[in-house]
Amino acid sequence: MIEIKGLRKAYGAFEVLHNLDLSVKKGEVVCIIGPSGSGKSTLIRCINLLEKYQGGQIHVEGAPVGPDKVSPKTHRKLGMVFQSFNLFPHLTALQNVALGPIRVRKIPKSEAHENGRALLKRVGLETHASKYPSQLSGGQQQRVAIARALAMEPQVLLFDEPTSALDPEMVGEVLSVIQALAHTGVTMVIVTHEMSFARTVSDRVIFMDGGVVVEQAAPDEFFTKPMMQRTKDFLNAVRPNHAVPA
Repeated sequence: MIEIKGLRKAYGAFEVLHNLDLSVKKGEVVCIIGPSGSGKSTLIRCINLLEKYQGGQIHVEGAPVGPDKVSPKTHRKLGMVFQSFNLFPHLTALQNVALGPIRVRKIPKSEAHENGRALLKRVGLETHASKYPSQLSGGQQQRVAIARALAMEPQVLLFDEPTSALDPEMVGEVLSVIQALAHTGVTMVIVTHEMSFARTVSDRVIFMDGGVVVEQAAPDEFFTKPMMQRTKDFLNAVRPNHAVPA
């Protein structure tokens, strides 16, 4: 579904991604972990064309994704859920969810609202459809954002640290929604710092550091028998009570 070869991204003289290679199969759930500044979020943003990259190639279902290369049809295959929700404050939850289908997919308003209500029900917010973002908790806003992404019927869902802006008690409600989505067949790439979630939900865990993929494996193998010392050091730092032998 996603094929990345030799991806390079720099901000001035500072190169964030260094000839990065990565592939994601259709229907696969991939979690990307790593220290701050490792390039995880930049990678996600390059896939969704929120950042222009300087070298390499990105393909989605064989079609190129890049500056002046991507077709609207290909771009619509990608859905994005951000750290900070990015809901329109002057629109209700239902209006936020329905806006994209009305404006971009040209779906009639009545149909978009009907579908929007079904999606809000899917994320447990059917009774909050008429509320504005300021009337919702952070966890509820993020669930609206997930429903909004789903409303565009993407084939790939990209999550950029979807729980990092939430209070701890709200993290679980968002992760449970994402976990339910993982069983629907949609391809998912999730940047996360939640190690237990990554182990539970993913088909494959990818560890990034210094703008490259250091190691990747199935979750059980990754968390119990990592091969690279840098991976072991990272896991021991974030899970001191479950140390991996050096």
